[in-house]
Amino acid sequence: MTPMRRSLIPLATALAVLAATPVAAQISGATVAEAVAAITPKVVDWRRDLHRHPELGFAETRTAAVVAAHLRGLGLEVREGVAKTGVIGVLRGTRPGRVVALRADMDALPVLEATGLPFASTATGTYMGQTVPVAHACGHDAHVAMLMGAAEVLAGMRDQISGTIVFVFQPAEEGAPPGEPLGGAALMLAEGALDDPAPEAIFGLHVVPGRPGTIFYRPQGFMAASDRVDIRLTGRQTHGAWPWKGVDVIAAAAAVVQTINTLTARTIDPTTTPTVFTIATLDAGVRYNIIPAEATLSGTLRTFDTAQRDALVARAETAIDHVAHAHGAGAEFSVRQNAALVFNDPALSAWLAPVLGEAAGAENVNPATPPTTVAEDFSYFQQRTPGVFYHLGASADGVDPATSPPNHSPEFDVNEAVLPLGVRAHVLTALRYLEQPRS
Repeated sequence: MTPMRRSLIPLATALAVLAATPVAAQISGATVAEAVAAITPKVVDWRRDLHRHPELGFAETRTAAVVAAHLRGLGLEVREGVAKTGVIGVLRGTRPGRVVALRADMDALPVLEATGLPFASTATGTYMGQTVPVAHACGHDAHVAMLMGAAEVLAGMRDQISGTIVFVFQPAEEGAPPGEPLGGAALMLAEGALDDPAPEAIFGLHVVPGRPGTIFYRPQGFMAASDRVDIRLTGRQTHGAWPWKGVDVIAAAAAVVQTINTLTARTIDPTTTPTVFTIATLDAGVRYNIIPAEATLSGTLRTFDTAQRDALVARAETAIDHVAHAHGAGAEFSVRQNAALVFNDPALSAWLAPVLGEAAGAENVNPATPPTTVAEDFSYFQQRTPGVFYHLGASADGVDPATSPPNHSPEFDVNEAVLPLGVRAHVLTALRYLEQPRS
C-alpha cells in the first residue's frame, strides 16, 4: 500500500493545482463588437492615411514605421526589418496556451489612381528604373488598418487571453520586384518570421469585389498558383519590304501566342481543374518598316494542380521551340513562380466557418465558394503552417459586384463600412483559436 500511496500524492497535488488555476472565460462576441466599434474611427483614419501614402514592394518604409509605432504603443514585442520592411508583433496573453498568427500585406501597385477620393494617392515610386504613379489599387491599405485595429482590440484583452498572437505585416505581396529573388512571404519565412514563436495556425483575409459584409472561401485549393512566363525570340533583322531576307520574329511571336492559347484550350480538361495561360506583353521593334531581330513576350500561368502545371510547362517549352524553329528563329523559355497554390487546411476551414459566422452572421459566410484564378503569396505561409485565407466582399453599397471595379484597377476602392467586420473577423478568429484546449 505504501508505494501506491506515494504515487498518488503527486497526482493529487497536480489536480489540486489545476483546479486552483483560473480558466479564462470565453470573451463574448458582443464584447468584441463593442470594442471594435470603439476603435472603428481610428481604423478608417489609418486606412485613409495609408491610402494617401502608398509604397511599392520592399519600399514600405513609412507604412512599416506607422505599424511598428502602433504595436509598440500597445506594449507588443516588435521586430522590424524582417524581409527588408516587414514587421512582426507578438502579443503574449497572461497565461500559456496556443500560438496563432494573423497576417496583412502592406505594398501598393504601380497604378495611376482614378477613384476621385479626397484622400486619393498622388505618390510616385521607382519601378524597373522608371518613375511611376503608385496607388493602393488592391486594398492592402485596408488590410493593414484592419490588422492594426485587431491588434489594439486584442491588446486590450491581454489579461483574458491564454496563449500568443503573432501579427504579421508583410511587404511585397504583389511579387518580387525586378532583381529580387524572393517575394515578401517567402523572404519573411527565410528570415525566420514564424520561427519564434512558431504559430500552430495562420489566418488572413483580402478585400475583393463582393456584396459588402460577406465572407467567402473554400477548403483546399482556393486561389491559383501563379507563374511568370518569359519568352525571348531571336531572328534576323531586315527591311519590312524584304521579309524573305531576314527571319521574322513578329510572325513567330504571333504563332507562339496562338500555340499557347491552343495548348491551354486543347490539352487541359476544363472539368478537372481551372487553368489560365495568358501572354500579356509583346515587345519588339522600333520602326514600322523594320522587322526586328528580337521579340520578348511575357505572361502568366495560373493552375490548381502541381503535376498538371509541370506537364503544361514542359509541353509549352517544347511547342514554342518547335514553332520558333519552323520560322527559322531561336527561342528561350523561362518560368518563375510568384505564388504557390493557396491551400486552405480542410479541418481549419471547417472550424473557421462558425467563427466567421459569429463575426458576419452565418447567412453572410460562404465556406464553399468556387476557386479563383487570382493568386496570393499567403500560400507560402500555408506551406509552413496550416492556415486559411478568405475574401471579404467590399463593393460599394448598391453596386453589382460583377460590375464593381476589380482589384488592380485604377478605380478600385474599398467600402469602408466593411472595415469593422474585418477587424471582428481577425479578433474572433484569434480568440476562438486560443480558447481551444491544446492537443
